[in-house]
Amino acid sequence: MTHLVETPRPSRPKRPFFLRRGPMENIATALIAIGFLMLFQPFLLVLYTYSLVTLLAGTAMFIIVSKFPE
Repeated sequence: MTHLVETPRPSRPKRPFFLRRGPMENIATALIAIGFLMLFQPFLLVLYTYSLVTLLAGTAMFIIVSKFPE
């Protein structure tokens, strides 16, 4: 009877934070939420002015980041 010994596989190095899908999707979602809140606040005109840019940046970021590997 032979005993097989499994050799451990070398672990893959971790990706940098900005190349991981999960955290970057969370950041993009937060950016979309901030843009949404900026759009519907009645106090500061400057926040309303940049709300569409923030929404679009968050949406574009989410589309790009969703293509990253797990």
